[in-house]
Amino acid sequence: MELNNPAIIRIKNLRLRTFIGIKEDEINNKQDVIINAQIHYSAQDAANSDDMDNALNYRTITKRIIALVEHQRFSLLEKLTAEVLAITAEHAAVRFAEVEIDKPHALRFADSVSLTLSINK
Repeated sequence: MELNNPAIIRIKNLRLRTFIGIKEDEINNKQDVIINAQIHYSAQDAANSDDMDNALNYRTITKRIIALVEHQRFSLLEKLTAEVLAITAEHAAVRFAEVEIDKPHALRFADSVSLTLSINK
């Protein structure tokens, strides 16, 4: 089978806790973040072989994101989003990646604040 378009992996609503922010209470207390990622890649070899060695392993990517977020501190949502984007885009087969990270309750009267970054390769 010949695939004309890239496969799209979506990691939806990955809920983690991390230190993020510049105010004293943000520096001293972990906060919730919600991560959504979209990864476009060529799945031709995986679709033809049914072999994991030919696929993009979303479980491995997710584990790396979890380790990054839970074990580091961030002042800015931009820095956190850029580092998560770098993980999602590093595989050679990735053509496009986009990451959105929500910081719930960051503003009074708002459900959350989010930042989105993307990369075309």
